[in-house]
Order: sequence, then structure tokens, then C-alpha cells
Amino acid sequence: MKNAGVHHPIFDEIADLARTLGHAHRLVLLRHIADGELAVEQLTQLSGIALANTSQHLQHLKRAGLVQTRREGKRVLYRLADGPIENVLAALRSLANHRREQIRELINDTMSRPDRLENISREELVRRMRNDEIVLLDVRPQEEYAAGHLPGAINIPVDELEERLAELPREKVIVAYCRGVQCVLSADALAILRARGWASRRFEGGFPEWLTSGLDVDGMNYESG
Repeated sequence: MKNAGVHHPIFDEIADLARTLGHAHRLVLLRHIADGELAVEQLTQLSGIALANTSQHLQHLKRAGLVQTRREGKRVLYRLADGPIENVLAALRSLANHRREQIRELINDTMSRPDRLENISREELVRRMRNDEIVLLDVRPQEEYAAGHLPGAINIPVDELEERLAELPREKVIVAYCRGVQCVLSADALAILRARGWASRRFEGGFPEWLTSGLDVDGMNYESG
């Protein structure tokens, strides 16, 4: 039996590096620095990150040994530190592209096989809402959600879903909906959710079917009940 208390220093070091790299702004800065030495002001302009934030992120990268500096007059120039840093950045980009391709394939497969969407009917949806068995996810743009939405629905536009998955609970089934039968936003959302391990279904009728049924609606343009 392996000893769970065995300490592995190398993995601690890897975890520290991963934490340092775990910010999009730092990855952007490293990408620009990989093209050659640059001053803080240049990096601010290229990245679009505020000067104070750029300086702060650069200090994190320097402490982690990912960048080095030299002074040229009054300017401090940043360059990549020694080591296979560009290989690490390339590997991360490759992994991200691979994950995106997996999601794209899942979406395409889902759209070509409607039977795999596991649609939920309005009647079942109402019953499960009353029993508090599900979480409603409105994947339409925020302005459409504000104008009217299913009671208690969480709004995460589908193009923000990957970055905001942590806002959704794992202990309940997520039911995504959008603008109706012809709307693909909820199908895209289902593909993303299932690729990340969330139990999920799709209300095919979406907001239009709910509205025409006379059921309660939340939102500034509609009165509930």
C-alpha cells in the first residue's frame, strides 16, 4: 500500500508554476515577451492591460523565474528566462485547442443526432421545477433574459458558459433553454455541459413555448401569475 503522506517536492514546484501561469493576463504577457525584450509600457500597449496590473503580473512572473530583467537607462526590459518556457506555452495552447475541438465535435454530433439531446417536455419541466430537482439555465443574451425569463432561471449566455461553469451546481440536473425549437444556443450549451461532466437536458420549446402556455414569467416586461 502506498504511503499517502509521502512528500513529492517536484510536484509542489510544478503546482507553484501552474498557479503562476493560471492567469490569462500573465499568459498574454509571456506571449509578447517571447517575441523579444519589452518594457512595461510596451507590454501595456500590446496587451491592453492596465499599467499597474501589468507591473504586478510581471513581478509574479519574475518571482517564479519565468522572466528576467535588465535595465537600459530608465527603462526595465523583460525577457523570457532560460528554459523551455516557449515549449510550455505552446503545449498549453495545443491542449486548449484540443479541448475546443472536442467540444466542437460534440456539438456537431449532437446537432446531427437530435435524439441525443434528451429534450424535456414542458409538463415534466414544470413538475421537476416544483420538486426543486433542476436548475434552469437561460443561455440567451442578457438583454433577452432581462426582458422575460422562466422563474428562477440563471442567465449565462452560451458564449460565456465555459468560463462561468463554476456558478452551476453539480448536484442537480441543468436544464438549458433559449429561443425555441430552431434555436441552437441551448444545444451548444448542452454539448459544453456534458463535455465537462454536468448532467443536463434541454427544454426544446424554450421561452416562446413557456410564454404562450400562460405560465408564470419573471422579468421587467412581464407580470408573474
